[in-house]
Amino acid sequence: MPSANILIVDDERAIRNVLKDILTVEGYKVDEAGDGEEGLKKISGNVDVVLCDIKMPKVDGIEFLEKATEMNPELPIIMISGHGNIDTAVEAVKKGAFDYISKPPDLNRLLITIRNATDRNKLSKETKVLKKKVKKVEEMVGQSEGIKKIRETIDKVAPTDARVLVTGENGSGKELVARWLHYKSNRAEYPIVEVNCAAIPSELIESELFGHEKGSFTSAIKQRIGKFEQANGGTLFLDEIGDMSLDAQAKVLRALQEGKITRVGGDKEIAVDVRVVAATNKDLLKEVEAKNFRLDLYHRLGVILIHVPSLNERRDDIPLLVDKFLTDIADEYGQAKKSIDVKAVEALQQHNWTGNIRELRNVVERLVILSGKTITAEDVSSYVLPR
Repeated sequence: MPSANILIVDDERAIRNVLKDILTVEGYKVDEAGDGEEGLKKISGNVDVVLCDIKMPKVDGIEFLEKATEMNPELPIIMISGHGNIDTAVEAVKKGAFDYISKPPDLNRLLITIRNATDRNKLSKETKVLKKKVKKVEEMVGQSEGIKKIRETIDKVAPTDARVLVTGENGSGKELVARWLHYKSNRAEYPIVEVNCAAIPSELIESELFGHEKGSFTSAIKQRIGKFEQANGGTLFLDEIGDMSLDAQAKVLRALQEGKITRVGGDKEIAVDVRVVAATNKDLLKEVEAKNFRLDLYHRLGVILIHVPSLNERRDDIPLLVDKFLTDIADEYGQAKKSIDVKAVEALQQHNWTGNIRELRNVVERLVILSGKTITAEDVSSYVLPR
């Protein structure tokens, strides 16, 4: 059984030592706190279950329970007391305790209760991860004019079948725009299929998009269904379209014009009903001038143009984004959400965000891992700003 981290909060050292010895033998990792005040400082760390005494100096067990539950509602807290009665037990459970055990604790009951608490905590964390995975689309965070305009455009364009070209720097959120266009469209019940054109070698891009027949080339040991067919009825998101080869561009143009594709090595035309949303970090008109991109394909793709501003162009949205990422990361880690002081946020707003939203998300995660309970401007200076 994988070990869990148990925090014992009790003002009696002898009790802590006995419980620690028992739980260590059972394979648990154990930490201690001599009173409720010390215990509250420690629950922000990696704690799976708390064993807490009722009668303690400074901060008693019930007060600890209230504050700890407020800090981390998912943390199972088992109350233990030699001064207990049924009323105390009922009060503790009402205030969020996982269970209540009288001193001296029955060893078997204690171990079963801890096992149940760790199982519930593990299940809660797994549920959060699963919810995040099945969540259809992330919120588009921001109140800047650029983001408001994008939301308005999506609301107007999504219900139509108009093709959309999304432009913007790497990490600015082009994929999120594509997902919102799909989920607000009449095609939302069908799949959105994503293709990163920059990540696929030019010699394989046609097979990736249109599929291939068995034996059409050396490694084609079986038939493959391409992304156009996979997205039939739904949306095909062509990310980094500016990196697609000219040969593949010609075939994509034909597919858009005729609504048909032909698999590599095949001669059968296959009808496809696909809405194409494309994205690029390049200036496609400059690519056209350099003869790297087809002008006719540009016009086919760019019926509607949506430009996603860089994070440096929407610094007023950074406080909202930071708060969202702090919440998301706390959920992912199964920990209490960390706070961040105003000066730290101001320091982040002054940073040059070459990686945009993606970089900011990574930076916030770094700060959560390396900083204390509250993220400070000093933390930003130490872990974010270049030296």
